[in-house]
Amino acid sequence: MDIGVQGLNIGDTARPDETRRLARLAESLGYRSWWASDHVVLPSPRVDPSPSEPDTVIVDPLAHLGYVAAVTSTIELATGIVILPQRNPVVLAKQVASLDLLSGGRFTLGVGAGYLEPEMAAVGVPFDDRGKRTDEYLDAMDQLWHAPEPSFSGQFVSFSGVDAHPRPSNVRVVVGGHSPSAFRRAVTRAQGWFGIGTPDEIRGHLARFPARPDGFRISVSAQVPLTAAVVREYEDLGVDELVIYPPIFDGTVDEVLRRNAEFTG
Repeated sequence: MDIGVQGLNIGDTARPDETRRLARLAESLGYRSWWASDHVVLPSPRVDPSPSEPDTVIVDPLAHLGYVAAVTSTIELATGIVILPQRNPVVLAKQVASLDLLSGGRFTLGVGAGYLEPEMAAVGVPFDDRGKRTDEYLDAMDQLWHAPEPSFSGQFVSFSGVDAHPRPSNVRVVVGGHSPSAFRRAVTRAQGWFGIGTPDEIRGHLARFPARPDGFRISVSAQVPLTAAVVREYEDLGVDELVIYPPIFDGTVDEVLRRNAEFTG
């Protein structure tokens, strides 16, 4: 089973010395991937469903992963996930292509439509059209990455007579979320899905999932401590990669990484 780690661009582990040390530790222990989380702002005071207190340190995932790329050599780098409607897709396409180049083709763009209305209001994005924006932004970025003469005309983004280099060599896109729209988006516009849940929860999600194309990967943020039996249960569901978030498990980050390294490979 491939094992990844997520969320260490948050809190005390986001400091440069800790990021450097932990990224190198995860790589040396055989972890396949390092996922960075995204929130531009948080509601203050905290209100549901905000995941954190408003004074929580969250380093921008693209800046964070650029740093991790420079201090590692093999571990895959991924956003888990970028809230896509809040990003300018033309600018993001350039940032993604740049990270792909600087990481030697190790970058995966994980995206989602978002769920915090106060955050979207702060960046001027209407909450109700976030799904349409997500679809359109993915299509627009695909043009900038792959079309010989990029052009796009949509409701939210439009361009022609432009080009952008570098072109990415190996960028994969994965889509997060548990709605029918997220499932559809994943199989039609991406190469993978990023889910969150226990084995029972993931079983329920996958029962509603559309047919998956060849090569499609399923990554899951595990919400229970890993044991050999738990890993087998996820594997039997067709999960390709389990991603752990150390703060929800017992022990220090180092202890959690070392304890779960036995399941890598």
